[in-house]
Amino acid sequence: MLPLITALAGLGARCSEALLKPSPKARLAVRVEELTQTRAGAIAAHAAELRRIERDLHDGTQARLVSLSMRIGLAGRAYEHDPDTARRMLGDAQDLAEEALAELRHVVRGIHPPILTDRGLAGAVRALAANSGLDVTVRVDGLEDTGARAPAAVEAAAYFAVAEALTDTAKHSGASRAAVRLERLPTGPRAVVRDEGLGGADEGAGTGLLGIRRRVAALDGAVSVTSPVGGPTTIAVELPCVW
Repeated sequence: MLPLITALAGLGARCSEALLKPSPKARLAVRVEELTQTRAGAIAAHAAELRRIERDLHDGTQARLVSLSMRIGLAGRAYEHDPDTARRMLGDAQDLAEEALAELRHVVRGIHPPILTDRGLAGAVRALAANSGLDVTVRVDGLEDTGARAPAAVEAAAYFAVAEALTDTAKHSGASRAAVRLERLPTGPRAVVRDEGLGGADEGAGTGLLGIRRRVAALDGAVSVTSPVGGPTTIAVELPCVW
C-alpha cells in the first residue's frame, strides 16, 4: 500500500509541476520583455552619455580651442611691432592648450579610462578610491590570482558602477569613508560598495543608481541596493562573463 501511495504522490507532484510551471512560450515572452526593457534602458543611458560628452566637448574643449586659435592669431599679428605682447599671448595660448588637453583627458576617462586597460579592474578601482576624496578601503578577492580578465565592456561597467557609487557616497550619504570589495565569481566579477552614511538612497532623487542599473542591465547583470534610513548603504553589482 505504501509504495502505491508514494507513487501516486509522486505522480501528483509531477502533474502539479507540469500545470504550474510556465510553458516555454511563456518563459520566452517574459525573457523578450526583460530584454526589451534592458535594451530601452541601455539606449537611454547611451543617449545620455553622448549628450554629456557633447556638452563637455562643446562647453569645455571647443571653447578653449577657439580661444587658443584666436590668441595664436593675435600673437602672430603683434609679433612684428610688439614682441613682448606676442610672447605674452603665446604664453597664454600654451596655458589654454594644456587646459584643452586636460579637458580631453577628462572626456576620454569618461568613455573608457586608460587606467582600466593598463592596470585592470582591481588597479583601476584602487586608483579611483585614492582620488575619491573619501577614506576608502579596497579588498580584492581572486581577480589578481590569474592572468585572465573579464571582457572590456564588463570591466568598464563594474568600474563605472563603483565610481558612481563612490560619487553618490561623497555627495549624498554624509559618510567620510566607504569600503569596496571586488570578487571573482565563477559567473563573473562582483563589486560591492558600502558606506555607513545616512542611508535612504533613492533612485529617483538624482543619484547615480539608475545609471548604474541601466549600464549593468545592458550586460544582463544584476544590481541590488540596500539602504535603510540611517544606513548603512550597500550597492552590489554582478556581471556575467566567461573567464
